[in-house]
Amino acid sequence: MEREVRIDPLGLEGTLALPQDTGPVIVFAHGGGSNRHSPRNRRVAEVLQQAGFATLLFDLLTPEEATDPANVFDVHRLAERLILATRYVHGLPGGAGRPVGYFGASTGAAAALIAAARVAEHDRVGAVVCRGGRPDLAEVWLDGVSAPTLLIVGGNDGPVVELNRQALERLHGIKALQVVPGAGHLFEETGTLDIMAASARAWFDTHLRTTA
Repeated sequence: MEREVRIDPLGLEGTLALPQDTGPVIVFAHGGGSNRHSPRNRRVAEVLQQAGFATLLFDLLTPEEATDPANVFDVHRLAERLILATRYVHGLPGGAGRPVGYFGASTGAAAALIAAARVAEHDRVGAVVCRGGRPDLAEVWLDGVSAPTLLIVGGNDGPVVELNRQALERLHGIKALQVVPGAGHLFEETGTLDIMAASARAWFDTHLRTTA
């Protein structure tokens, strides 16, 4: 069941789906110029919900902040908002023990990696999946990511593939890179979004449920 929520202290608007009373929650970080209504992220959320995961899609910026293009690409600001969302999840009834995973797209992928490296131990992130991401924008924080991390990129996404290969080398712990043949940056090609979503579900199944 989905419900609209607000994340304090900024009142960030979000959509929370809780298929079960317990279990992992996947928090989404969309890319620049997008919001919680992103059709691609909503499709991934549906796949995860069908597998029993709770999901939280939310606007990482206030309406006023979103009018400034500089804020859209401020991955450190976006990471701060992800940390707020993580604390929101843990503040829900029964949420204190819920494992949290991040799904980040485009610039949101960098924000997810920064937040995963920064969160306090009690807010620990159990797994991260990045789709068509710019992990290089996480810069020095890449070295602090210990959560199992899957980087998924389209085979036709040009230099982004190489940027993800380089980022993979800097990540610690369990990590993987999946290149989806025939897919571009937005995974708009027939069948590619479903392949990516299935990979994300499998990654969270393997690396996040074990922490529940």
